[in-house]
Amino acid sequence: MADMPNDIVIRNGVVVTASDVFKADLAITGEKIAAVGAKLPAGRLEIDATDRLILPGGVDVHCHIEQLSGGGLMNADTFESATRSAAFGGTTSVISFAAQHRGAKLSTVVEEYAALARRGAVIDYAFHLMVANPDEQTIAHDLPALIGAGHRSVKVFMTYDAVQVSDQQLLDVMLAARSAGALVCVHAENHGVLKWMSERLVARGYVLPKFHAVSHPRAAEVEAFHRLIAFSELLDQPIMIFHVSTAEGAAAIRDARGRGVKIFAETCPHYLLMTAQDLDRPGLEGAKWICSPPQRTAADQEALWRALALGDLQVLSSDHAPYRFDSSGKLSAGDNPTFKQMANGMPGLELRQPLLFDAMVSQGRMGLSKFVELTATAPARIYDLPGKGSLAIGADADVAIWNPERRVTLANDLHDNAGYNPFEGRTVTGWPETVLRRGEVIVAEGVINAAPGSGRLLLRPAGEATRPTGQLSAEFDPARNFGADLY
Repeated sequence: MADMPNDIVIRNGVVVTASDVFKADLAITGEKIAAVGAKLPAGRLEIDATDRLILPGGVDVHCHIEQLSGGGLMNADTFESATRSAAFGGTTSVISFAAQHRGAKLSTVVEEYAALARRGAVIDYAFHLMVANPDEQTIAHDLPALIGAGHRSVKVFMTYDAVQVSDQQLLDVMLAARSAGALVCVHAENHGVLKWMSERLVARGYVLPKFHAVSHPRAAEVEAFHRLIAFSELLDQPIMIFHVSTAEGAAAIRDARGRGVKIFAETCPHYLLMTAQDLDRPGLEGAKWICSPPQRTAADQEALWRALALGDLQVLSSDHAPYRFDSSGKLSAGDNPTFKQMANGMPGLELRQPLLFDAMVSQGRMGLSKFVELTATAPARIYDLPGKGSLAIGADADVAIWNPERRVTLANDLHDNAGYNPFEGRTVTGWPETVLRRGEVIVAEGVINAAPGSGRLLLRPAGEATRPTGQLSAEFDPARNFGADLY
């Protein structure tokens, strides 16, 4: 057995992990990494990585794929197109949403999304259980069963009429997740503030896309963060705050973590690399850059970079939410919509890695290991994705081989179905040229070779991120609440 050749050896490259950067070869046998070291025995396929970096495939844990919005609008991507786009960008695993709507049974929703992914996905995937109908069936039956089956994260919205949960319902979801062993992920903005501001702007004729940024006051994010954190402390339930966009929001998270609250948080490239000024374009063009929460200011960008460096934010995701700039997407309400009638979201799966590599590595902001940590290793660890995000022996052979010197001026040529590139015209340095998924070369020389449906569903154990701290609030501690058992 010792003399049997490896299936693949990637040779003469620089291996990058979340802790180390070193010159080595990497051997793959079957779907797994078999060895990392110098002068490894020959493989059946040899890949020369001279002057290249060998990185784990990216892990993007916040993607809307083939998803019906709360307003009834289907986004532009299928699982095939979205995951194809991800692969070209060096990403080999995603978590998207099984999105429940009012009146829908969550278990049926998951079955339907799983069927779509089995038909189309070309990389591996998992699901967040998105709860918008927290009735007795969902809370008492479907959530515990689905979490127990390996869907270990739950998503809720604190805003948007069609999918919002009330404070009481949010507490119900959090307690159900605590009992079953799941991380609760939240879009946290104050619904009343957003609704009030939007109605006020529209009533006064401020309807162009740029006013979307005004309609989401930063105070709405900060208030919702504080409220959510208070709920987390009350129940001792771990949470993930999605798409942090403000300096004040990052500060609230830092304060909570300092108190021992088990809270994780992410931000996205568009909050690090764009501002609200990107929406200020002629006519309706700015609709392409509408997302929620909106892009903020240069000062917020710096605060978010600082929060990433300090560890207050642990994940960089795309929040990929593609809608075409036509009647099927952004302009579905007609030729003269208000910003309130424009679909929220931008494509981001393909460019998440190249944009962040350029900002973090090529521009010297954080370096290679921090790039790997924030875009692959930490997301896989927090969400308990088995065998992902690492180049460890025995891990899945998900590998991206990067040319760190390759300069690319971004064009409108992405592989998703959005039809536009929100970062068009920007030049980045560093590009993933060869991508392997579980030991199979799926992208090379600008061509993808992966069959639709060849991606696999990743069911997850209850890992460390899902576990309560044991620091009970006074109201839930029988020693301090007169013996009441409230869990």
